[in-house]
This record gives sequence, structure tokens and C-alpha cells, in this order.
Amino acid sequence: MSTYTNEQVSHLVEGTLDWETTFRMLSMPKDDSRFEQYLAALQAKVGFPDRIVLPLGPHLYIVQSAKTKQWVTQCDCGHAFCDYRENWKLHAAIYVRDTEESMTEVYPKLMAPDTQWQVYREYYCPQCGVMHDVEAPTPWYPVIHDFEPDIEAFYKEWVNLPVPERAAD
Repeated sequence: MSTYTNEQVSHLVEGTLDWETTFRMLSMPKDDSRFEQYLAALQAKVGFPDRIVLPLGPHLYIVQSAKTKQWVTQCDCGHAFCDYRENWKLHAAIYVRDTEESMTEVYPKLMAPDTQWQVYREYYCPQCGVMHDVEAPTPWYPVIHDFEPDIEAFYKEWVNLPVPERAAD
């Protein structure tokens, strides 16, 4: 049995849940069904038929493709970046702030980092333009691959749900 309704979890996802209920949710242990409710709320929010397997960010997911059954990294708008094991950032539109002028769009002039030591890389969906991530590495550092989730272990050991079907590689 769930302590919270699907509607309350949907409001939590949308950021419209009242503070008192939000505080109670944050203060108490999660229900066994909360992850399923969360996925259902996210699925209702997006306009694509692909099944959300694991959320990666506010607008980025690992999904099970409705057509191929492969797990891919996908945006809210339905743009599929690549296989979930690849670095999706290499398939994104990238804006690099590597000049004093571009840095002062973010920071006041005297507070901006030295572009010889640090740049900002902003990663956008090439289809809808939503920003998915920002990195602040040294200029020569390669694109960071955040992580490769072990989805099977997550479903079996953490949320105790059947692992979503996936086509053989």
C-alpha cells in the first residue's frame, strides 16, 4: 500500500505539490511503490510511446524503444541520443564558453573564471534545445561520461521490480 496517491506524486514531479506534503515525503522513508509511481508520473508527462526505464535528469531518460526494444538515452521531446551505454553528450549540441565575453554572460566580469584554466561546456538537445548538463573542466579535458548505470542490478536489488525487457545486442 502506498502512503501517497499517484496524483500527489505527479504534483511532486511537476513541482506543484504543497510544501507540507513535500516535507512529509522528504522526511519519511519511501514506499515500495514510489519508484513505480514516479515512473508513471514521468511517463504521463512525456509525449512518446517509449517506456521510461530510468530517469537521468529533469528532461533526460533511459527508455526502452517501442520499435526496437533497445535501451537508449532520450530527451523529453523524443529525441534519441544513443545507446544508454554510450556517452550521450557526444551526440548533443555543445556550446563551449571559452572566451571572457561568453563567461561574462554567466558571471560578473571580475568573478568569471580564467578561460586558460576553466571552460564551460553546455549540452543541449539538438531537437528541442533544452539544456541537459553543464561541465566546468580545464580546456583540454575530454568530455566527461558521467556514469553507465547497471539497470539490471538496480531493478533486481534496489526497487525489487522485474527488469524491463531489452532486445539482445
